[in-house]
Amino acid sequence: MGEQSHGRVLSFVVRHAWLSMRAAIGAELERFGLTVPQFATLMIVEESPGISVAQLARSVGSTRQAANEMLAALERDGLIARAPHATDRRTHQLHLTELGRTRYEDALPAVQRREAELEAGLTPEQCDAAFTWMSAMSTACQEAGRS
Repeated sequence: MGEQSHGRVLSFVVRHAWLSMRAAIGAELERFGLTVPQFATLMIVEESPGISVAQLARSVGSTRQAANEMLAALERDGLIARAPHATDRRTHQLHLTELGRTRYEDALPAVQRREAELEAGLTPEQCDAAFTWMSAMSTACQEAGRS
């Protein structure tokens, strides 16, 4: 029989791995004055300039209110700027400031280095398989939520 029959629930293993990784990455980000959610926000805005608060909230799996609270702190620190949308005056577009871009670019190599250290005991094939599986599960869960 497969390992699932021994009472393991994969979603809890993934959760434990995420919480452990979040703590390790969070410790790395402290010297940059960032939390894991703040770093994720900078990464998403860097990849999608002009993203709306609602889109950002969906991307990070939070409520719009929680995203707005985090954005307020990033704005206060001069890392994020909101600009009115050209055609929808109820929507604001998010952009990194120069300071935000610099902070993200400074922190990114440290995060990548820490992740590489955590993956050191795994083969490249194991890392690729995990990435593929997690991406597929994320997509499957998003699609299931739309049904």
